[in-house]
Amino acid sequence: MPMPVFEEYEPAGDCACLGCTQRRRALARARAIPLRDGGHPAARGTRRALVLATAAGVVLSGGGSAALAAATPAPGPEPVSLDTPAADAPAPEAPAPDIPGSPQGGRSPLHGRPAPAKPAGLPGAPSAVKRIDRTSIITRAKLWLDAQVPYSMSTYWSDGYRQDCSGYVSMAWNLGTNEWTGSLDKFATKITKEELLPGDMLLFHNPSNPTNGSHVVLFGGWVDETRTHYVAYEQTRPTTRKGATPYGYWTNATKYVPYRFNGVTGGITEPDPATDPKPAVPTVFPGATQFGPGANNEYVAQLGRMLIDRGGRRFYPKGASTAWSDSDRLATQAFQTAQGWTGADADGIPGAHTWQLLVEHKGNDIRPTVDAAPGPAGVPAYPGPSAFRPGSTHPFIAGLGRQLVKKGFGKNYTSGPGVRWSEADRRSVEAFQRAQGWRGAAADGYPGPETWRRLFA
Repeated sequence: MPMPVFEEYEPAGDCACLGCTQRRRALARARAIPLRDGGHPAARGTRRALVLATAAGVVLSGGGSAALAAATPAPGPEPVSLDTPAADAPAPEAPAPDIPGSPQGGRSPLHGRPAPAKPAGLPGAPSAVKRIDRTSIITRAKLWLDAQVPYSMSTYWSDGYRQDCSGYVSMAWNLGTNEWTGSLDKFATKITKEELLPGDMLLFHNPSNPTNGSHVVLFGGWVDETRTHYVAYEQTRPTTRKGATPYGYWTNATKYVPYRFNGVTGGITEPDPATDPKPAVPTVFPGATQFGPGANNEYVAQLGRMLIDRGGRRFYPKGASTAWSDSDRLATQAFQTAQGWTGADADGIPGAHTWQLLVEHKGNDIRPTVDAAPGPAGVPAYPGPSAFRPGSTHPFIAGLGRQLVKKGFGKNYTSGPGVRWSEADRRSVEAFQRAQGWRGAAADGYPGPETWRRLFA
């Protein structure tokens, strides 16, 4: 007798996580609808056999009891986690930076690991937390940043943590479980803005609709002494992000509450500037070859720190660096111009005289930004890229915004353009640049001379 040939069937998902379980339940219900509506008894029996066989296959393939429960109709209404969308819900649109709307999964053990002794969904504070220092928290956060982990509320990274915002913080804090915005505060203590340190979190939980607005980010330190912008580490679409962000989170400052992890043991990621030992600045000019495009050495960082001390903070939103950048050139040029120099003497590359004035703290400081005189045909002169950076405040920013609105690119403004540079300004500029047919770095949302000329033309 010939042996029957069976076609191998791979279940749609044998994952035991909450999201996958709910999808399997929805599938089981969909299959059960024809049974309730009638049909031939033999067909109903066949359908039941198919559902049971599928459930058995899931169990044998590793789905376990969670998968079997998914294929068995429940006698009553199913419990649904508030922070997990329905299985048949359409995929949410990519969120705007100021309104994240990031859906997320519920509490669960690490994917592929045994469940903890107590069910993950039980309320209450954890009995114990692992101790971890701040440097380790930021180091763990950078692992996903370096790997550019894609955002997902239903998949898990190789370390077992869910690839959404709350899973990211759970991973960075090394909690050993996947938490959500409604439970992360059980592991932390509320603090003030003034107490924030790298490794703390800014949490917004929207209990009325957790899948539309709830979000959490890791605090990575202040951008500058104004404390209006900070470095945020977050899991968001499309991949893990690190960037300067207005406090508390774009335009939602009152919603995001600072918290400190109860297991943190100290250890700041960046040493206190007052105690950070820096190499002594050489009084002898190191030579022009140490500066300019492509240069990367300690002399560049020393130049940046001296320029910041002389009024150039606005050119360095992220602080001085050893790698030469446009910030160094513009700050140096501003210092040289403040001395009354012009032409080749104010080209933005430090010479022996510039270095001497900085080292000896002589000469004039960099002037504060002032309105530039109108250019040709009444177009205001381009104020330079430093005027359009996170934390910048300038009348030109408001003028830029008004011109964008006038040109039909003002839909990103919710309350009208202001003098402080915002994400709404950047998005509006980006839309204008894309309308010119520009792409990539040419449409990054930061106005350059050509963007400025076309906008005011």
